[in-house]
Amino acid sequence: MDIFSKIKEKLTHEFIDIIEWLDYTDDTIAHRFERYQNEIKNGAKLIVREGQTAVFVNEGQLADVFTPGTYDLTTKNLPILATLKGWKYGFNSPFKAEVYFVNTHLFTDEKWGTKSPITLSDERFGLVEIRAFGTYAFKISDAGKFIVDIVGTDNNFTNFEINEHLKSLIATRFTDTVGEANLPIELYAANTSELSETCQEVMKPEFLSVGISLEKFYIENVSMPEDLKKEIFEYSRIDKLDLDKLTKFKTAKAIEAAAKNEGGTAGAGMGMGMGFVLAQQMGGLMSPQMGGSPQIQQQGAFPPPMPVAVQYFYAVNGAQQGPVSFEQLQALFAGRTINRDSLVWKQGMAAWTALKDVEELKSFLGGNTPPPLPNS
Repeated sequence: MDIFSKIKEKLTHEFIDIIEWLDYTDDTIAHRFERYQNEIKNGAKLIVREGQTAVFVNEGQLADVFTPGTYDLTTKNLPILATLKGWKYGFNSPFKAEVYFVNTHLFTDEKWGTKSPITLSDERFGLVEIRAFGTYAFKISDAGKFIVDIVGTDNNFTNFEINEHLKSLIATRFTDTVGEANLPIELYAANTSELSETCQEVMKPEFLSVGISLEKFYIENVSMPEDLKKEIFEYSRIDKLDLDKLTKFKTAKAIEAAAKNEGGTAGAGMGMGMGFVLAQQMGGLMSPQMGGSPQIQQQGAFPPPMPVAVQYFYAVNGAQQGPVSFEQLQALFAGRTINRDSLVWKQGMAAWTALKDVEELKSFLGGNTPPPLPNS
């Protein structure tokens, strides 16, 4: 560049008397107005459009901030800069200052997510892992603070540059919030709206500390491992069912399946059982004229008293529950409401005893399959 070109450039920039920024992008947050040696004429015109804020910085120190409007840059309109410059009686053109235009419109549909699974402790399922993701919206609420604390000397600052910082902040505060909520694991996915509002309130102060307002925060999904999800669905179904009816239903299904297995030992046992029942019914119908014994007839007419069902009490979180039947207690164990160390009691027991130490309840723990028959 020759000497005349340099002079032309200097004069061209120095005598620009309109300071404005036309934003042709959708991701720029802050833009520094460039001109030759940062020189501004006395009485230059500043145009700040809607959705913008203009920030004057003098030698790295925050000066005057302008909201939307048109201004003549004089001592009257630059009180802070005049103080910093020591202008007592006005100023001579030109003066030096950096001018930043900050985009204050709403930045929407910004993505966030947990990079690693969050480990939570659930009373029923133990340690579990969840992930979450969603969107958020923000805007610059304090342009001066944002320029000083975040932008610095960057001449064109985009939302991509701030998003990584904001996403890390969101993930950290989200982890803290769900950890302190201490909800049953299945309720995190079912209450995303309430959880979103809580997280937004927790995060707002930290956003504001750097001049950013968190306007919207949404949790779109809370996910967990598939095996845990199936376990939760099964537990939910058991919890809603009548345990006594469920036990009877499953017993009936087991008898039906055993009856169909004609070639196995279960089928043989079923056949023998039906034979005994049929023999008793036939004995009850036999009359003396057909050779039936009066004693057998009397036994069929007066059955023995029904056995009294054993009722069990059990403890959950230090509170006594029950009474329930053997089948109901078995369903509670299957649904993880109680476990092998839970205390149980029935009539005749001297004290509360762990389930694993009660002889007839050991079948809940498995390992009760009989050994194979000896070879004949």
